Amino acid sequence: MKSRYLSIVAVSVLALLASTAAQARKNDLDVDRLNNSLNQLSSDPTLGTYAQADQALARDAVNQLSQAGSSERPHALYIAERRVNQARAEAQLQVAQRQLNQLDQENAQLQLDRSRIDATTAQQQLDIQRMQYQLAQQETARLQAQGQEAADQAVQARAEADQARRLAAAQSKVAQAAKRQAELAAKAAKALRSQMQDTPPSSGGN
Repeated sequence: MKSRYLSIVAVSVLALLASTAAQARKNDLDVDRLNNSLNQLSSDPTLGTYAQADQALARDAVNQLSQAGSSERPHALYIAERRVNQARAEAQLQVAQRQLNQLDQENAQLQLDRSRIDATTAQQQLDIQRMQYQLAQQETARLQAQGQEAADQAVQARAEADQARRLAAAQSKVAQAAKRQAELAAKAAKALRSQMQDTPPSSGGN
């Protein structure tokens, strides 16, 4: 009877030890899983450098899980899993915020570049308009000079025409005077011939 009791006790102890060993292995698996998750996060080339404080809190929670007793384990496991998940989520959030800030900076730079391009374009258009205005002024001045030259030529042409008319009138008067003089000379010659013809010749004997 005593031997049978000892056998039952031994089996119970072995079962308890096996259960304890299984629970310990399960505990080790949870700790390993959470440590692996943290290691992956810290070694991630994009996320690893972010949420350092949250990652430290998560490692502390995992260490507390590894040291927790059976009664404290469920709460410690819950806290550790939440800390690990929060560290990853915070790292992802910080990366997203950095990317958003970078996009904002790039957008601001694009806006600045666009403003510079618009200002350059406006300056070029202003320069073109100024050049066109200068060319128009030069053309206006050229046309005014041509108009003044034409007016001067017209005035000169009128003066020359008036001078030609006066010269022609003077020449006409001179011709008329010469004609009258010729007529008078012809009349005088005619009268002289007539007088000479009417005068009898004188006799030589008397």
